[in-house]
Amino acid sequence: MGVGRWVSLLLAFGCLFGVLDASAGDADPLYRNCVVQCEKTGNIGDHAIQHCKFSFTDVPLNGSWYMQKPLYLQWKQLNCRSDCRYYCMMQSEYQREKLGLGPAKYHGKWPFKRVFVFQEPLSAVLSAFNLLMHFIGWLTFFILVSYKLPLRPQSRRTYYEYTGLWHIYGLLSMNAWYWSAIFHTRDFDLTEKLDYSSAVAVLGYSLILSLLRIFNVKDEASRVMFAAPILAFVTTHILYLNFYEMDYGWNMKVCLVMGVSQILMWVIWGGVTRHPSRFKLWTAMIGCALAMLLEIYDFPPFHGYVDAHALWHATTIPLTYLWWSFIKDDAKFRTSTLVKKVK
Repeated sequence: MGVGRWVSLLLAFGCLFGVLDASAGDADPLYRNCVVQCEKTGNIGDHAIQHCKFSFTDVPLNGSWYMQKPLYLQWKQLNCRSDCRYYCMMQSEYQREKLGLGPAKYHGKWPFKRVFVFQEPLSAVLSAFNLLMHFIGWLTFFILVSYKLPLRPQSRRTYYEYTGLWHIYGLLSMNAWYWSAIFHTRDFDLTEKLDYSSAVAVLGYSLILSLLRIFNVKDEASRVMFAAPILAFVTTHILYLNFYEMDYGWNMKVCLVMGVSQILMWVIWGGVTRHPSRFKLWTAMIGCALAMLLEIYDFPPFHGYVDAHALWHATTIPLTYLWWSFIKDDAKFRTSTLVKKVK
């Protein structure tokens, strides 16, 4: 988390544990045959799939002009194929339960029960709460540096040299959690890419911000020199994932290197500089490290709703609050130090 975010690293572990397309569940011939027959007939046994009344381009075969481009249905992605996969998965899981077998993964994910349009309801809701926590953290930071802390007399700018950088960080974090909520609501190719890309972007940016803050880089030219190679690499990586290959293994390595390097830097920096809020910083780090165990210890969703990933989303909510609290403490500390020098 450049501490700037073990939460960022964790969010990126959304990017680490990607969706693989060959799991035990969807490799089952019975499941595959069910999906194929469902797409052809629009039925699973006696159950008719409503959205298979549409062509695979999501355009009604017959209907009024206002139904020719059902944007709402496209947003939900409740088209024939997704519905067939869902109901065939539920049918397959019912059969496995009767045989005394445990849940299996389908297309890399555990079988979740839908709630309205939400494919993974708890993770989607918790992602929204994380988004809210980042918004509150960013807003309180903005109020602090703009209205509560002293400003430079002539320029009326903040004394804190990293104000603008943290504003960008806040916006990128909110964007990442927004797409996380959308991805958990409806998982398909576009939302997956937006979720992964946003996570990598905020992790890469937090790495840049970590380096600038830890090494106390203030000169604009020096900041560009620090940022340029990382920015170029992250941009190239995102383009690679989106337009060449969604390589989950490579993405995991990239996220791990960026995340772990930030953690080590922040831990060492907190101790060496004896920052007044270093214990808050270390607490956030330890908490996030423990939360990572939820991503490592994967288990099927309890009653079809609560899995390890959802619980991880829950742990990042208080950690986000703690992290923004550290950022505000750092702003107060630096401002106080600079004001004393001026006097």
